[in-house]
Amino acid sequence: MNALIQPGAELDLDAFVQLRRDIHQAPELGGDTPLTADLVASRLEAWGYEVHRGIGGHGVVGVLRRGEGGRRLGLRADMDALPMQEKNDFAHASHIPGRMHACGHDGHTAILLAAAWRLTREPRFNGTLNLIFQPDEEGLCGARAMMEDGLFQRFPCDAIFALHNMPGIPVGTAVVQSGPTMASSERVGLHIKGRGGHGAMPELAVDPIPVLASLINAIQTIKSRNLAVEEYAVISIGTVAAGTVYNIIPDDARMLVSVRTDTPATRRKINQRLEEIVRGHEQLFGVEIELEITQLAPALVNSEAETELLRTSLTPLFEPGLVLPRAAKVMGTEDFAWMLTEVPGCYFMLGNGEGEFHGCSVHNPHYDFSDALVRIGSDCWVKLAEDYLA
Repeated sequence: MNALIQPGAELDLDAFVQLRRDIHQAPELGGDTPLTADLVASRLEAWGYEVHRGIGGHGVVGVLRRGEGGRRLGLRADMDALPMQEKNDFAHASHIPGRMHACGHDGHTAILLAAAWRLTREPRFNGTLNLIFQPDEEGLCGARAMMEDGLFQRFPCDAIFALHNMPGIPVGTAVVQSGPTMASSERVGLHIKGRGGHGAMPELAVDPIPVLASLINAIQTIKSRNLAVEEYAVISIGTVAAGTVYNIIPDDARMLVSVRTDTPATRRKINQRLEEIVRGHEQLFGVEIELEITQLAPALVNSEAETELLRTSLTPLFEPGLVLPRAAKVMGTEDFAWMLTEVPGCYFMLGNGEGEFHGCSVHNPHYDFSDALVRIGSDCWVKLAEDYLA
């Protein structure tokens, strides 16, 4: 890793770009991010932040106070990578087989560190700055783990903000959108309990396989027949499992379903319909079905006032017309949504670029973060901190 960047020196963009690449070469998964967390904490400590480690696992919070202002601003970056094999051959590609920063969290961490360093030498704010470095965003568990460990009780925030890179739109573009912005995510499990038997004597059994087949068809009608056009949802059946050999009717069958929506009302409507379909199939086929619905993350909804404040703050940093009010609808999920259920704020996007690498979708083995965003993103955080904590 690079030597610590010292306060008082001129901003060395190359140093933070290299720091990003160092993180990229040594990706850590889920909540197990001790090296990345230690890198973050050691730098914040060297720059004069009050540093708190081990929050919700390997979460880190750096606190910087200036003046007598009572406002408290939270800025969040995610640190974890993905369990996939990188297929890039540049010098900073992952050194660990089966692990890759394929979503740009290495870049998000470097951006917030660059802003943290700049704010120690450009302290044009009056209040409290809470920098939140979160593990396990990909598992949709890190935000809630930090919150359950007292994140907002220990480090109160009046508003909280986060960013993500967006491949496919030009570098130098931002998307600052009010209202529903990312989808909720639910894991739906169905366990169909029938009665097994010989494949030659189905009349003596209660076969769960036809029930499974019927459920597949019925669940797929929820989107097309129970929701209005403006109610966004994605329902995907990810796994089905039943049986061991061809001539035995199994005792049971299982199915796992992914449900994503962009409002709580649509989520409730889908869950009600799932319950109705399942209970109807129990009556129709004479089986018992266990239905388990687990909310992994709620819909991410940006609050109107904080979104407008962010838009006003960022607009002078970009060319006219390049702070966009919305982008193409995305039904991905972001666990920053949990934080927005307790604190108002905004989650915005920075264009990662177009072309072979920077335009490549996240969660792809050829993806790479655009290093130009280290400067752009840190500009955004510094400007927001100065404006919000004026």
